[in-house]
Amino acid sequence: MAEWLCSGLQSRLRRFDSGFSLHYLLEMISLKNILGREESLFQSDLNSREREITQIVQESNFLVIGAAGSIGSAVTKEIFQRNPKVLHCIDINENNLVELVRDIRSEYGYISGDFKSFVLDIGSDYFSHFMRNQKCYDFILNLSALKHVRSEKDLYSLLRMIDTNIFYTEESINLSIENKCKNYFCVSSDKAANPANIMGASKRLMENVLYKYSKEINISSARFANVAFSNGSLLSGFISRINKRQPLSGPNDIERYFISHAESGELCLLSALFGIDLDIFIPKISAKLPPMKFDYLAEKVLSAYGYESYFCDSEDEARSKLNELVSKNKWPCFFSASNTTGEKMLEEFVTSTDQIDSISFHSIDVIKKNKEIDSSGFQQFKDVITSLKKGKKALTKDAIIDAIIKAVPSLQYEDKGTTLEDKM
Repeated sequence: MAEWLCSGLQSRLRRFDSGFSLHYLLEMISLKNILGREESLFQSDLNSREREITQIVQESNFLVIGAAGSIGSAVTKEIFQRNPKVLHCIDINENNLVELVRDIRSEYGYISGDFKSFVLDIGSDYFSHFMRNQKCYDFILNLSALKHVRSEKDLYSLLRMIDTNIFYTEESINLSIENKCKNYFCVSSDKAANPANIMGASKRLMENVLYKYSKEINISSARFANVAFSNGSLLSGFISRINKRQPLSGPNDIERYFISHAESGELCLLSALFGIDLDIFIPKISAKLPPMKFDYLAEKVLSAYGYESYFCDSEDEARSKLNELVSKNKWPCFFSASNTTGEKMLEEFVTSTDQIDSISFHSIDVIKKNKEIDSSGFQQFKDVITSLKKGKKALTKDAIIDAIIKAVPSLQYEDKGTTLEDKM
């Protein structure tokens, strides 16, 4: 199967069919050919709990926020194929939401339950009105997030990140409580553990928000690795660069853990269904989940297309040699040491103070609720940002970063003067 897919990829690429998307084919072969796994990381837990998972889903009403994103669409499919009573999907991206519905109809068909999609912004008054006019949801899964470190490069993108990752989360929890929802899930990030960037710190503050409300509603979360070929990811960028006949580029000294789209949906669903009292689900580190470097992954992706990577000494060389190299079944790449703000050499899933349950699941560790968390830091941060927005002090990027550093003492932030926007 994989050989046939690789052959198909190669023939498509050589025709440079810009109207054909190769993401789906690469997702199908990514586990074995790119990530080196024969089956899902979480297959053993899915197998042992499948009857219970299916029963819960079939008896429940679900709302998925951010349903058309990479992780949101994966968890939506996991829910849909188990025939829920109600599955409502919300996203701000109209086109991606349309494609999600088309994808589900084409892949799975129909269910007896109520399946609907809504183009809504979680931060809007319309979303509040929507929530107050719905029947009780059993599960609300919030997958909306700004996930890129590059989004902290300027004041306005940073403000939107803070609103989306922190304040809209708090508002949606309050609406979930008002809706009498039984369970609330919100995705976190491995970047929240000992964060080195503002994005990770925003997710750490989001976890403090979850802690604040965990006595009023059952809440769970998940931290996990990079999702291979997710929208906007570097691996997805490799596919775009190849389709557009452009060089590949990235860091050669950074390692990351990777999971597939399907695995991200599986972990989120397991946490939503079985997480209790602020459990945070994380993948169990094992030989099946090795850290990988981006230059190595570039070689694997290019091999799937039938090309050999050719490493250049500069961006200019990579751009100028493309046509010459492609004619020889080689592809120009420029990989160099990372020098951008907010990058860690290797992400982590846990901190030194996290208490871990390693026995409840085969392939998942569970971070248990830390009773010593002080959520007052979040409230102080919220007060500062509210004051800045009202113009009581100068609204600057430095003022926001200073407030985040005070609210997240574990943040190891260093402004290196260069962002990912400055790289090829």
